[in-house]
Amino acid sequence: MWTALSQPPTPEPRLQPTNPATLIVAALGSAAVAWLIISTWYGSMPTLPWLPAFTLLALALVEFALAQQTRARIERKPGRPGVEPLAVARYAVLAKASSLAGAIFAGFSAGLTLWLLVDGQRLAAASRDLPAAISSLVCSLALVGAGLWLERACRVPKRPEDDKPDIQ
Repeated sequence: MWTALSQPPTPEPRLQPTNPATLIVAALGSAAVAWLIISTWYGSMPTLPWLPAFTLLALALVEFALAQQTRARIERKPGRPGVEPLAVARYAVLAKASSLAGAIFAGFSAGLTLWLLVDGQRLAAASRDLPAAISSLVCSLALVGAGLWLERACRVPKRPEDDKPDIQ
C-alpha cells in the first residue's frame, strides 16, 4: 500500500504481444466448428463466395502497408514525419484484433478445405467450392501475418540508455 507521501507503483503495460497459443486455439476451435457445420448442412448451402477471400486479402495488404509506414515513422527514417503515440496504440489494437480474426477465419477455412478434400470428394459441388475455400485459407493466413507484422511494427525500439545499468 502506498501512502500520500510515496508515489503509486508504476502500472505495467496492459497490452501484451499476441500469444501464438491464442491464435492456434482460436484456429483449431473454428476449424472444428466449420467441420461440424459443413458436414451437417453442406448439401443445402449455396456455392462458396469469393468475396471473403478478396476482403481478407485487401485487409492484409492495407495492414502490411501500414506496418511498413509505422515502422519507418517510429524509427524516424529520413523523410518520414513523427508518429502520434495514440495512433500507434490504435494500430496495435487493430493488429491484435486482425491477427485473431484472421486466425478464426483461417481455422474455419482450413476445416472447410479439409472437409471438401476428405468427405466432399463424392459431391460434384465440392470441386467447385475447393478453390474458393483454399483462397480464403491463404488470404486468412496473410491477414494473420500482416496483423502480427503490424503489431511488431508498433513496438518502440529500445534506446541505448535503457541498456545501461542504473548507478545509485
